[in-house]
Amino acid sequence: MNRQKSPLVSVLVLNYNGKRFLDDCFSTLLKSTYPHFEIIMIDNKSTDDSVAYTVEKYPEVEIFQNGVNGGFSLAYNNAFKFAKGKYFVVLNNDVKVDTGWIEPLVEEAEKDETIGALQPKLVSMAEPDKFEYAGASGGYMDKFGYPFTRGRIFETIEEDKGQYDDIQRCFWTTGAAMFVRADALKKSGDMDVDFVHHMEEIDLCYRINLAGYKLKVVPQSLVYHYGGGIISYDSYKKLYWNHRNSVFMLLKNLECKNLLYILPARIFLDVLTAAQSIVTFNFKRFGALCHAWFWLIFHPRMIIRKRREVKKRRTVPDADIFKLLYPKSIALQYFLKGKKVFSDLGHELTS
Repeated sequence: MNRQKSPLVSVLVLNYNGKRFLDDCFSTLLKSTYPHFEIIMIDNKSTDDSVAYTVEKYPEVEIFQNGVNGGFSLAYNNAFKFAKGKYFVVLNNDVKVDTGWIEPLVEEAEKDETIGALQPKLVSMAEPDKFEYAGASGGYMDKFGYPFTRGRIFETIEEDKGQYDDIQRCFWTTGAAMFVRADALKKSGDMDVDFVHHMEEIDLCYRINLAGYKLKVVPQSLVYHYGGGIISYDSYKKLYWNHRNSVFMLLKNLECKNLLYILPARIFLDVLTAAQSIVTFNFKRFGALCHAWFWLIFHPRMIIRKRREVKKRRTVPDADIFKLLYPKSIALQYFLKGKKVFSDLGHELTS
């Protein structure tokens, strides 16, 4: 690719006390073969020597210091205003990238101006023959707000045998490695800082879909992800944020007529989860679920305000969004019917 004809890609790496990850991340990023990109480390007021270390060892990396640790969303919202690229890459610091990982993303985005976001294929850094939990080969969601990926459903992670190497439209792209068109953010709005942790990228993708853009996974772009580097996957905090924010997202983004029947169904599914947690003595999950609903019940004014903001921006009705969602409960398909891998789900998400 010619640098002058290649759009600038701003690679935005979020860091908080992540010095142990930076060598793998920056050494591989700097070997990227795409001719026109910038690397910006967004530091969330680290208390280790991440910034000094980066300045000394990786002078090519620009540093953006937030001055406050306001979470994932606030950090990236600030960086979006600072970065200069036509495209942004939201990238975790606990990754390694393939040398040619940017080119397939740019090529796909340049073909179609209605593409709002893309993601690479994510595989595990520890076990490269397996998909990585956070992104795998494209993000999907059922009508009741339960996310899953092509390559990972709940705790079942598939081996990568090339079975999901086709470019495919998806519903959300992982915040571990999300390639997003800067202009799409002007229509969708930035990340929601009230999500605080987890699923903020899924909410953003929901709104990018509502703004009329497409999202795809481009498996020809490859990223290796450590995963769970900040908050472990089975921690109380992660369980709480995921339960809370998945319902919060539905409350924000669904049209009223659809919320009236989807929300009761989601409550029923969460009651089943709570009962199963008690029976299996998983009191951590039970406590996180109760905590999540307690927060939702006591924040009605915020939720109403968010709904109004989404309504002002949306250009796509729920009827079109539902075509992108799995029409059944992924939880019931997984736990009751034993459909553990993406290919078991039938034609609904593979066309």
